[in-house]
Amino acid sequence: MLEYGPYFFIIGAPVSSISDSDTTSVLSVEACEEALNELSTMQDLLRWGISRMNEAGLYFGHGTDNARDDAVMLVTHGINLPWDIEHSWQSARLTRSERQRVIELFARRINERMPTPYLTGEAWFYGLPFNVDERVLIPRSPIAEIIAARFQPWLGNKSVHRIMDLCTGSGCIGIACAMEFPQAHVELLDISFEALALADENILRHQLSDRVMALQSDLFSAADGKYDVIVSNPPYVDADDMSCLPEEFHNEPELALAAGEDGLDLVRIMLSEARQYLADDGVLIVEVGNSWPALEEAYPSVPFMWQEFEQGGHGVFILTADQLDECAEALSQK
Repeated sequence: MLEYGPYFFIIGAPVSSISDSDTTSVLSVEACEEALNELSTMQDLLRWGISRMNEAGLYFGHGTDNARDDAVMLVTHGINLPWDIEHSWQSARLTRSERQRVIELFARRINERMPTPYLTGEAWFYGLPFNVDERVLIPRSPIAEIIAARFQPWLGNKSVHRIMDLCTGSGCIGIACAMEFPQAHVELLDISFEALALADENILRHQLSDRVMALQSDLFSAADGKYDVIVSNPPYVDADDMSCLPEEFHNEPELALAAGEDGLDLVRIMLSEARQYLADDGVLIVEVGNSWPALEEAYPSVPFMWQEFEQGGHGVFILTADQLDECAEALSQK
């Protein structure tokens, strides 16, 4: 069955390779009725769903990267079974109502281009499940790999007491940090009250209410004091990329994606203000994705440390407090 790893990344295929939406295939009522009447087992529905998704030319990049893994998530969710169920169960016959639920999920995935985690209500990040819906971006940041490495080697032997997850969305990054650093208190900051309501659900889901707090904040406006780590996956998609994103991304909140002409509208503010909230031996970690060339062009004197990832992904930089001090003049230019 599906090998569903803990790390999920943004925009896994060049947007230029996506077909124009005018050629979008849909799943007809007749095709759904035929499947309902003629298919019987999990394996039947998996094969049918994979064929229909490939036929429709869907984009995969919200937790899976192929039609088979997407189909596994949809079929198992539709019949209330775990996604990692044993292979032997695939020969199990389904009731008509079970088949209908699964077929309806495939129809929404294809006809609405709805990402699978929104259909199942769950996404995985850092090996943990998170509640997700259309209030938030679907977790997929390569920052999970840096968290699992405990921000080494940049933190060294430093004790971590306070962490800020800026532009938190579902809260997945900050909650993962709280799991990795059980002694730390974590603040999840976001401008969206809707996103914060979902982040609160995930705090409760992982039983972290004693150490993790979600706060409404316009970037740093609700921050208080100093933080050992400031980590952020902010909106960073530039205008050109926004205009040609696959349809699946248009089901996500634009507020969590779009960041102006060059994708750096929020990052510029973060760079100019982060130091006042960062401990003297702290680190700043920010994902900018495909906007990394624009960032280097805008700040040629800043020694951004770009991370390489074993699990895939790109466009994440790290700056230490000392580096922010050394580049204070350059970074003050918004």
